[in-house]
Amino acid sequence: MFIRSCCFPILALCPSLAFAQSDGSAEPPPSDTIVVTGRGLGETPAAPAYDTQTITREELVSEPSGRVENALALVAGVQQFRRSDSRSANPSAQGVTLRALGGNATTRALVLLDGVPMTDPFFGYVPFNAIAPERLGEIRVTRGGGSGPFGAGALSGTIELDSASPDLHPTFEARGLIDNRAETEASATASTKLGTGYAVVSGRWDRGRGFFTTPVDQRVPASARASFDDWSLHARGVVPVAPDIELQARMLLYRDERELRFEGARSLSEAQDASVRLVGRGVWEFDAIAYLQQRNFANIVISSTRFTPVLDQRKTPSTGLGGKFELRPPIGGHHVLRVGADYRRSDGELFEDAISALSGLVTERRNAGGTNTDFGLFAEDDWMLGDLTLTAGARADRYTIRGGFFRTRSPDGVVLDDIVYPARSGWETSFRGGALYRAGPHISLRAAAYSGLRLPTLNELYRPFVVFPVVTQANADLRNETLKGAEIGADYDTGSVRVSVTGFVNRLDDAIANVTIGENLRQRRNIDAIVARGIEASGGLQFGALSFDSSLALTDAEARGPGLDGNRPSQTPRFVATARAAWQAGERSLIAVTVQHVGAQFEDDIETDRLPAFTTLGAYVRLPVTETLALVLRGENLTDDTIVTRNSGGSIDLGVPRTVWAGVDIRL
Repeated sequence: MFIRSCCFPILALCPSLAFAQSDGSAEPPPSDTIVVTGRGLGETPAAPAYDTQTITREELVSEPSGRVENALALVAGVQQFRRSDSRSANPSAQGVTLRALGGNATTRALVLLDGVPMTDPFFGYVPFNAIAPERLGEIRVTRGGGSGPFGAGALSGTIELDSASPDLHPTFEARGLIDNRAETEASATASTKLGTGYAVVSGRWDRGRGFFTTPVDQRVPASARASFDDWSLHARGVVPVAPDIELQARMLLYRDERELRFEGARSLSEAQDASVRLVGRGVWEFDAIAYLQQRNFANIVISSTRFTPVLDQRKTPSTGLGGKFELRPPIGGHHVLRVGADYRRSDGELFEDAISALSGLVTERRNAGGTNTDFGLFAEDDWMLGDLTLTAGARADRYTIRGGFFRTRSPDGVVLDDIVYPARSGWETSFRGGALYRAGPHISLRAAAYSGLRLPTLNELYRPFVVFPVVTQANADLRNETLKGAEIGADYDTGSVRVSVTGFVNRLDDAIANVTIGENLRQRRNIDAIVARGIEASGGLQFGALSFDSSLALTDAEARGPGLDGNRPSQTPRFVATARAAWQAGERSLIAVTVQHVGAQFEDDIETDRLPAFTTLGAYVRLPVTETLALVLRGENLTDDTIVTRNSGGSIDLGVPRTVWAGVDIRL
């Protein structure tokens, strides 16, 4: 583990930070008033034209598993590549997408933490274990492509995570829990208010021996529990530099170690991220972000027949850097205009050794990697016409895929293969537009259409992998994925009653999928398209201390291409639904129950291996003992339903069984 020098200016900034609460007004504050929010410029008037659902802080901190990826399941239509969470999945398989567009372990949604893309520069996965729910103020999920800034990654939608400011938690808060397998979770957050700025530092450490992901009838002496040991440290500061300008700085360090299926099948992921953000809320509003991410991943693959190492992926160092600048000039005339540019560069290398299962000796050393870049220009305008608001935007992206190579050597260093792939570049355009009509005091009608773009990741282009007995080949000729979609919806909101319904159709052209090309052999390829049509609905009721929220997605999705027509995309259920009931008395007492149902899906593109449907019940209880101490109880999968997360020719992995947690919450 090493910490880049870019992190130290952020730490040095923290002691000088202070706090003030924003009043949420759209008008700029007086020139002699310093208002610090710790957030970006916020939504424009037409933002509700798109299908957006918010996960509140209370919903985040009361998630039964304490994992942010499981909290995202409160929005039906959000799915990970596999059904495992960040305790029992290989980190490189933690891709997230929306609207049943299929999966190949790469993220097809744009995931932002305080405005910064969080996907791994090499693999494209999201390090969910490093994003603790208690650090967040809220999450906004917009289902549908295109997002203006950083829009090249918003293929299936955008997931925006905002860090909590000190007004959402006490000066010091700590939590410790232990479950029925003696696994532990410990976290602490400290904040300080100094004048008109603030600083927040948070740490979390989760560890445990895990559960057996292998069914009882398939276990062997070498079978291992899905043990995990991960920690993260998050520091964030906000300081005013002028009456209407604030500087935000953030640092994230994390390290995650896991063991999956067999003894010795260990993985390691670690990172050092840093970002700075300058937000201006004067007459000329602006939002400028710069960030640097240093990531690394290592993995050991164990033979499922001889139970000895067959691959040592020693390291995969990668770097992500970029930024954006957005300007909102005061053009008047009931318009809100956004113009700007964004940039992202991802580069990385794979270093791995192939090992003989018989002798234990290295048979081949592999090295592969490359560099992807994207530079985007965007403009979007909202036009307010009384009860009607119109919006339209466009992007132009200049992308490059270059420096790609794949090299193999013998154990004594003799070059066996040395392939250099030709560089590629080009321009892609994308658009989005919508309309929002307020038909009454509680009713809104909306419609939107959009297009989107995603570059293949370095992992998809250059790294083959094996999940025994299936080999998946890389493909350096992969084309960009492009999406076109449209939706129409209606919202009813009285404050105590909320109902939202959306119908949509999406077409993902040149979708990158793991295509079966032979027995136990797949290759990443562009298929003709994935077409998804569906209905999303959500609702909520609030009766004093009692609340009820629900969300469902019903989707008809099909893959189109040779041998695939009519097949459902892999890892894609037709029906997903969640429901949450909660009772909250005061600030400390809370009882919440969550039910989730996920329909059946297929492991592969040719629909040979089925993953059955499952339904889980979760619960969260927080009961105050004193003014500063509360008892916390959590339950995951309390019905102990069987969750099949992988099925490869009958070789099965399972998700979390019944798990009960108990602990304390201290707030000062």
